[in-house]
Amino acid sequence: MSQEIRNLEPKVLWNKFADLNAVPRPSKKEERVIEFMKDFGKNLGLETFEDDIRNVIIRKPATAGMENRKAIVMQGHLDMVHQKNSDTVFDFDTQGIDMYVDGDWVRAKGTTLGADNGLGVAAIMAILESTDIPHPAIEALFTIDEETGMTGALNLKGGILEGQILLNLDTEEDDEIDIGCAGGIDVTATAEYDEEETPEGSVGYKITVKGLKGGHSGMDIHKGLGNANKIMNRLLFDGFDNFGLQISEILGGSLRNAIPRESVAKVIIAEVYDEAFVYDMQQIVNDIKTELKTTEPNLEVVFEKLDSVPAKVMPSIAQFYFVRAMYAAHNGVYAMSADFADLVETSNNIAKVVLGQGNLSVQCLTRSSVETAKFDLANSLRSAFELMGCEVELSGSYPGWTPNAESEILDVLVPLYEKQGGEKPRVVACHAGLECGILGTNYPEMDMISFGPTIHGAHSPDERASISSSQKFWKFLVEILANIPMK
Repeated sequence: MSQEIRNLEPKVLWNKFADLNAVPRPSKKEERVIEFMKDFGKNLGLETFEDDIRNVIIRKPATAGMENRKAIVMQGHLDMVHQKNSDTVFDFDTQGIDMYVDGDWVRAKGTTLGADNGLGVAAIMAILESTDIPHPAIEALFTIDEETGMTGALNLKGGILEGQILLNLDTEEDDEIDIGCAGGIDVTATAEYDEEETPEGSVGYKITVKGLKGGHSGMDIHKGLGNANKIMNRLLFDGFDNFGLQISEILGGSLRNAIPRESVAKVIIAEVYDEAFVYDMQQIVNDIKTELKTTEPNLEVVFEKLDSVPAKVMPSIAQFYFVRAMYAAHNGVYAMSADFADLVETSNNIAKVVLGQGNLSVQCLTRSSVETAKFDLANSLRSAFELMGCEVELSGSYPGWTPNAESEILDVLVPLYEKQGGEKPRVVACHAGLECGILGTNYPEMDMISFGPTIHGAHSPDERASISSSQKFWKFLVEILANIPMK
């Protein structure tokens, strides 16, 4: 861990972030970070416990003179998205994140940084440890598995929390104050097929789509970024229709909430078409690169002839339906909000495709700030894949967070922000899946708000956190705590 991170201002924030990032904390494997956080609270002499699902709650009494203010919940999630570049050697299960300073940014070497939501968690830790920052009674809520299922928020029972105001520290633009977010649902299509022997006279190719930016499948879905799975399918569709290409295997993308950056396929074609196939594919690649030259300037598609031809392939009839279902399945923005300017209402990310050895799986994450629209798009995807014979499961549904323009805590934050920076913040709803809507189902009277420092490239190895923005965020947070409304 570079000492230069610990020397950044405010040191109380960056040191806690460095401590946290030394602990492996992948989604669904949060055992170590849970124990780390419990030890942290207990070592401060604060009431510390975990609930039935293993969320960690730490309570700190109000500082002198703040006892008559409303109690607050400060909330962040412990897990982080694990993504790395293909040429980066790194074990997320055992290693801490390797960070460095790049101008105004803190980055990680070839991996995700964990600023989502590590900086928010670090800020809460710094407040809990502080002895000179005025604040009301605090319940620090550290949820688990936010990134791959919202498990912690979904399973937090009513009656555990006593706070009246919730500060969620999980947004990624420091000029935004969020008062609403999208809900989501997982769409998973699976099928089995009988492989067939590779025909005589075939040659094998490995096709690799790489160099895409990737990113957050909610916050970045409107940017027109390339989806490696859709690009790969475009190549496979053309190769199948024009040259009888058959697929042996595909591995594309990784996590549902990350726009896929890479896809690798092994295919075969008749040797007689070899030269024409390579020429035709290159023309299509050139077309795709031209289409994406602004948003994806580093896109690469590599064709490598295999030394040994794959022994088994997907039958032509099954492949006919597969590549067409993939073409029909919507990816990207589906609808924009009619109520909020420039807000994505509904979208889908075709996140992961795995095909081979007689099995197929396509994993999507569908988001919407309108519950009925979420299921409408999910059913559209379901229909496309059921028509090819897939079993389709809709799971992990979680609600959005309905904006409350009359929020009391919003009336506190807006003038404080304007006083601090000389300009008004943007009060928005976002297309990411914040936990506020879920928490609100069991705590409907709790007044909620979300804000945070500027983080770009979340859910990708390009993730980076602004140093100057983190300073601004910390100052803003301290001012908010001093101005929580009276009981």
